[in-house]
Amino acid sequence: MTVNLAPCHDSSLKPEAQNISALKQVLQTIDADSCPGSYNFHMHTVYSDGRLQPEKLMEQAIAGGLKGLAITDHHCTKGYAQAQIWLDNWKSNNPDSNVTAPTLWTGAEINAELLNNDVHILGYGFDPQHPSLKPYLRRDSGIVGNDNYPASKVINAIQEAGGLAVLAHPCRYRSTADKLIPEAARLGIDGIEIYYAYGNPIPWKPSPIQTALVKDLAETYGLLGTCGTDSHGLSILVRI
Repeated sequence: MTVNLAPCHDSSLKPEAQNISALKQVLQTIDADSCPGSYNFHMHTVYSDGRLQPEKLMEQAIAGGLKGLAITDHHCTKGYAQAQIWLDNWKSNNPDSNVTAPTLWTGAEINAELLNNDVHILGYGFDPQHPSLKPYLRRDSGIVGNDNYPASKVINAIQEAGGLAVLAHPCRYRSTADKLIPEAARLGIDGIEIYYAYGNPIPWKPSPIQTALVKDLAETYGLLGTCGTDSHGLSILVRI
């Protein structure tokens, strides 16, 4: 599929949105109880295939007491940009609030090819305006297409832009996690989405069998672990 690709320009980008040192510290503390009450690093808005406006997503994040999050729209960061504007305004309008504002990192989900599998790679804490990401970020919205880029190039592009690259939901692909994760590690990926609800349960809960497998592989290969609901609907607490 031929598409016109261009980076999203985020004039509201904040230094804390690219603080991967802080993000790494958070990810080293993530466990099965972290999501969705404290952290959520996989959510979609109307700027890709989700149903929530970024502002509504942030309202839920504040109301739910999230400490940190990332919006991971497909091939676009406009949802992040709108959410950052909303968060800045909320902070300005609530200077004396007892509610601590969450940390919002930049994020995106990019199609890639790994061992002949169509996979998704999550990027966090990167600079969306960095030239390395130009082939992967669309101008206005990230409509999910059939473009699959070599995983090595996607990982390198995210890292060149100062971010962390994470393999999303590693147990959802044709090849098994015990094949994909070692190869992703060989290519230099930073982390794996360990805590994920494969059966879409309500309330959200990470799948125990897959979690144990992926966590063990992440530890074996020295990879960071993330968690996220992969929300696409009107609630950030569930996938759909």
